[in-house]
Amino acid sequence: MAGRPSLSWQLLLLGAFLSLPDPAGAQTRYSVPEDLEPGSFVGNIAKDLAVDVRSLSARSLRLVSEGGRQRFQVNLADGVLLVNEKLDREALCGLSSTCFLQLQLVLESPLQLHRVEVEILDVNDNAPQFLKKEVSLEITEVANPGTRLPLEVAEDPDIGSNSISTYELSASDHFALSINVRGDGVKMPEIVLEKALDREKVAAHHLTLTALDGGDPVRSGTARITVHVLDANDNPPVCDPPISKVFLEENVLSGTLVTQLNVTDLDEGLNGEVEYSFKTSNNAPDTFLRLFSLDPQTGQITTKAPLDYEDSSAYEITVRARDKGSPAMEGHCSLRVELVDVNDNSPDIVLTSLSSPVQEDAPLGTVIALFGAKDSDSGENGHVHLQISNDLPFKLVSSFKGHYSLVTTGPLDREKAAGYNITVMATDAGSPRRSTEQTIFLQISDVNDNMPRFSSPSYTSHIQENTLPGASVFSVSASDPDVGTNSKLSYSILDTGMQDVPLSAYLHINPENGTIYALQAFDYEQDKVFQVPVEVQDAGSPALSSTATLHLFVLDQNDNAPTIVYPPVPRGSVFQQTVPSSAEPGYLVTKIVAVDADSGHNAWLSYQLQETSEPCPFRVELRSGEIRITEALRESGAPYRLVVQQAQPNPDWRFSQAQRPGTSGSQNGEEGGAWPNNQFDTEMLQAMILASANEAADGNSTLGGGAGTMGLSTRYGPQFTLQHVPDYRQNVYIPGSTATLSNSSGKRDGKSSGSSGGNKKKSGKKEKK
Repeated sequence: MAGRPSLSWQLLLLGAFLSLPDPAGAQTRYSVPEDLEPGSFVGNIAKDLAVDVRSLSARSLRLVSEGGRQRFQVNLADGVLLVNEKLDREALCGLSSTCFLQLQLVLESPLQLHRVEVEILDVNDNAPQFLKKEVSLEITEVANPGTRLPLEVAEDPDIGSNSISTYELSASDHFALSINVRGDGVKMPEIVLEKALDREKVAAHHLTLTALDGGDPVRSGTARITVHVLDANDNPPVCDPPISKVFLEENVLSGTLVTQLNVTDLDEGLNGEVEYSFKTSNNAPDTFLRLFSLDPQTGQITTKAPLDYEDSSAYEITVRARDKGSPAMEGHCSLRVELVDVNDNSPDIVLTSLSSPVQEDAPLGTVIALFGAKDSDSGENGHVHLQISNDLPFKLVSSFKGHYSLVTTGPLDREKAAGYNITVMATDAGSPRRSTEQTIFLQISDVNDNMPRFSSPSYTSHIQENTLPGASVFSVSASDPDVGTNSKLSYSILDTGMQDVPLSAYLHINPENGTIYALQAFDYEQDKVFQVPVEVQDAGSPALSSTATLHLFVLDQNDNAPTIVYPPVPRGSVFQQTVPSSAEPGYLVTKIVAVDADSGHNAWLSYQLQETSEPCPFRVELRSGEIRITEALRESGAPYRLVVQQAQPNPDWRFSQAQRPGTSGSQNGEEGGAWPNNQFDTEMLQAMILASANEAADGNSTLGGGAGTMGLSTRYGPQFTLQHVPDYRQNVYIPGSTATLSNSSGKRDGKSSGSSGGNKKKSGKKEKK
């Protein structure tokens, strides 16, 4: 073949499947479209078979095809396979989806046989055709829209997309084309009646049916179709008017005439005789059948049961008027029966939404509930108004017709009202009016808006020192008007940090019931009073709390022995006191001062001398500790050895009003009242005693001070005076002190205080120790 194939054929051959043969004789495949002109390029057979082009002639190359027809040839000069004659795929393979031609290529010297397969591709070279170019159909003029008339299919020998793709129908006012697809994929055309026919107007309709294939370019074929309209009973009964309306009051008596239908039929004889019947459909429920009756001959419609506007305000009735022709024709009468309402129904209240419970801190305007108001009556009879009592913190707001919102108009307080019974009254505007009531209960949910409160802002309790750990000290209680979690209380002790040891080391509180327990034994001499801040907190969110103070006083126990503070006597030594030999009975030798770290009764001391076998010319005052001479001293210089003992008084020791310790305002007037009378007064008094003894021991005190204050009024205040306690400093002899000691009668040695010799020694007399 001279020259290269055109570009279009190159593109067609790109998809060819090529297989190089081997000596064993493999198969080589080519693809070419049908209708190629003779001499068109198919494939380079020499190259694909790897045969030297120069040897083709020498080896006597020849093609052998089925049937002996030479549709292809080989150019021995270049080894190219060419089309030898024009190929027709439809003639070669018919309607088969594939078309292959088998060739054998024979080479000699040496002998080789190669198989070559050429696929013939379809080309849209055939137009669709109808077997009949003229088609005649018949249809009755009374055929209903939707009636279908099947048509013959067209044929196209091409395959695939080149075969028949669709059909088209010429424009028509009455007919349309419908295409169905069979199971084998063949498209079946049908004519569908879209508009009723009238033979008296048009006796025949002429249409053109076109079949189109899917090739490029598209090819088509046509057929003329004539539809003949057959004459029939073509005048249906006609209702005049076709649509009518009737008004009836509800509850009219059964048998009341509703209407008389007026129907005419232009046909004659049986074709003009009409029978009446009710027509029902999905769009027109047959509920009216139990309410109305129809005379099939006269077309009169009457009631046969009571009517109720609330069941239905109107009824749509369709009456079928059918003649007796063959085929029968029918017409339809549409009747709307509208009922006139009577106020025979009470309004209805519909609760569509209720938010209950509602929190007590809900802001003003919070929507609580949504109501719907309806009345089956109409007009004023169905106009409904809702209202509630004015003494409630709520109001009804009309959002739109027949719908109301119940909103808050004031603050809510669950502690005052845990819920509300709200009665809603609905009243229509009919005559006479009808009304309905509905009551809802609105629960108010708690908000933590009340802090817990103790029964008292402060408490007072006492505990004995040395009480065993674990003992119950006191129980505090609080209350919270809230409920649920908001009223669940928890107690705790606040540590103020004002003490060296935190309160948590001494006390523990049960967080659930407020009972306070001791964690260790108390020591009155170390801590006499505790101020315990107690907090109670609820479990709300956020939590609220309050505090109260427990004043816990430690009560003294007699767990400390008395200690002599004057005269100071080092351990293991003896105090010596010189007494004039001339001293007379009543002479004050010295004064013993002892203190006790305990308080109150446990710290009140008495003094006595240890009994000896020898007579003793001295005595010690039981309460004051003053040692005085009771008889004349012996002349010998031998010293007297006195041993003072000190001890707390008996529990039944009582004091007069002038002797009882305590503040001047704390006395209750009882001569025999037990001491201590008041713990605060007792502690203050004890401090005064210790200070008095310390000042006496220091030897620096003036031992005077203000009148009746023991010299301590500026430190401890004027409430403690000599009328409450004996002055332990008087008559105390302090060696080296310039202070004047006096006995209780104002005398040093029992003589008058005015005597200048009251402190002199008798001549020739020795001083006694």
